[in-house]
Amino acid sequence: MQYKPCYLQLKKEEFDEKIEAGKKHLTQCTLCPRECGVDRTKELGYCQAGVEVKVSSFGPHFGEERELVGRRGSGTIFFGHCNLRCVYCQNHQLSFGGEGSKYSVEQLAEIMLIVQDYYLCSNINLVSPTHYVPQILEAVYLASQKGLELPIVYNCGGYEKVDTLKLLDGVVDIYMPDLKYYSREWGKRYSDAPDYFERASQAVLEMDRQVGALKLNEQGLAYRGLLIRHLILPGGLVETKEVLKFVKNKLSPGVLLNLMDQYYPSHKAFRYTELSRRITRKEYNDAVRYAQLLGLRLAAV
Repeated sequence: MQYKPCYLQLKKEEFDEKIEAGKKHLTQCTLCPRECGVDRTKELGYCQAGVEVKVSSFGPHFGEERELVGRRGSGTIFFGHCNLRCVYCQNHQLSFGGEGSKYSVEQLAEIMLIVQDYYLCSNINLVSPTHYVPQILEAVYLASQKGLELPIVYNCGGYEKVDTLKLLDGVVDIYMPDLKYYSREWGKRYSDAPDYFERASQAVLEMDRQVGALKLNEQGLAYRGLLIRHLILPGGLVETKEVLKFVKNKLSPGVLLNLMDQYYPSHKAFRYTELSRRITRKEYNDAVRYAQLLGLRLAAV
């Protein structure tokens, strides 16, 4: 039986309530833990996003997890700007520079339909969506009225507010957050977010409550659940182990974890001696062995 995305099960009045609550943030934005409170119709927030959606690119992406890609690729929509300031960001042209073009809510809905009907992708994969939650809510509703029926993937940096995630309850099918660091020191030094783990851990607990363990269909494609990414950083095994222990002890057993080995020095990383190299094979293998020791469910590599 084909999975019916959760947003198709929402009543119009439920969607209207979420959209209305989301729009309030456009004039006094507290969507993310920064809570900068700006009127985005007049000025830019910490994330540098205004009221119009900035989209860098969209279409099939085959570099995502196997559980998302399928034969036609994951239907990524890359948004400009970000609420984090990761010094090693590999997409800094988007997150820092805001590379892309401005789109209305109606145009964003059309992009979703193009990804589904023209590219025939497996899902709608919203990359760095946090600061555009109000617009995304409205766009998903508009697209659903025109035939959108793909699972929605919320692909974020993990620095989320629980209240904002509750607006997405019943709209997002698959959450795919990063869990970057455990210590306040690393959060502050590398992402200007000393409360990163405090906020991200609360966020993934809420995501887990909403969607639970990652579920796959007969083709091995994810249609609902939680998939966590952890990018292993040079010299970061202690941080990694603490993150993995949290996943083991606090989240559903079937949550999928992707231990990522593709770190390379980018953006401002060369200013930090410890980040100016790739990770070693031993560092990666040690992390994988620890995850296996804990009995975590690991993504296919």
